[in-house]
Amino acid sequence: MPAHFTEEDFQIHRTLDSIPGNWSAKTEAPSNIALIKYWGKKGLQIPMNASLSFTLSRSKTVTQAEAVRSNSGSEKITFKFYFEGKRNKQFEKKIQIFFKRIEPYAPYLNHFEWTFRSKNTFPHSSGIASSASGFAALAKIIIQLEQYLFPGINRDFLAYKTSFLARLGSGSAARSTASGIQIWGKHESIPGSNDLYAIDFPFPLHPDFHQMHDWIFLLDTATKTVSSTRGHALIDNHPFKPGRIQSVKKQLDKLSIALQQGDTETFGQIIEEEALTLHALMMSSHPAYILMKPETLDMILKLWNFRKQTHAKLYFTLDAGANLHLIFPQKDLQNAIAFAKQFPEIKIIKDEIL
Repeated sequence: MPAHFTEEDFQIHRTLDSIPGNWSAKTEAPSNIALIKYWGKKGLQIPMNASLSFTLSRSKTVTQAEAVRSNSGSEKITFKFYFEGKRNKQFEKKIQIFFKRIEPYAPYLNHFEWTFRSKNTFPHSSGIASSASGFAALAKIIIQLEQYLFPGINRDFLAYKTSFLARLGSGSAARSTASGIQIWGKHESIPGSNDLYAIDFPFPLHPDFHQMHDWIFLLDTATKTVSSTRGHALIDNHPFKPGRIQSVKKQLDKLSIALQQGDTETFGQIIEEEALTLHALMMSSHPAYILMKPETLDMILKLWNFRKQTHAKLYFTLDAGANLHLIFPQKDLQNAIAFAKQFPEIKIIKDEIL
């Protein structure tokens, strides 16, 4: 079972012996696609339910950081953030909140003036977890500095702290600091699972799930009309909230067993149910909102028909957006190619599970 750490464990109680004049680092963090959805939270980025995700190999955020020692003695972290080559003050507001939250765990940050330069390999704010990979990359930068300032810290500890810090920027970012299948949120049948950081799937994975693809059909790349932050808040008084909490526990148990036993049909059934449940919660919120597009529904119906005719193991999921993720094993690659030929005008990000 993975070691369990508390918030107190991640706090810094040591003083710096010396502060470098400047420091720089570059890192990248993958996006992830949740198969068991996290929707709704309590307290400070604590999930309403446990979630499980696949980590992607090509959809990622690349971030470069430059730090210069500050002589101002300011208690506030001074920084500039550039996204895709342009300074982005909207992102800076979100990052400032993040820095405030992590101050007890990374007090060394305010000894420097920072410049961050970030870019994505996929469209931002279109339902491909860009905030997850973005904050995960920032957390990785911060932990690299911690390793530099305090050599000899246990690597496993730092890996969990990276996820812990990322979570304080964006909940799903907790699942974007490592590879493979990640679980975030306390769940009774998942040893080591907790609300503070994500862990690796702790059970043997059936070989049928060792080489999985995620093809993302970009049906809409515009900024979402309702942010995930707002969506999480709307679940607080949702009439279906109690039922969702109970049902998602059963879904995670069933998916865990399917991943261990190689039960691809149950796997597909669950991830599609989870996708549709997520959007049903949005459509039944107050106020109600819809992030799917007509093209999303059209593609789902065509996929179901294609699967009925071919018995292909092609399944879909959706994130908080209109774009459809086609999930399938390597042995169904030719079936995926045949299905995609129905949509020659749609751009596809052909990703794999990291």
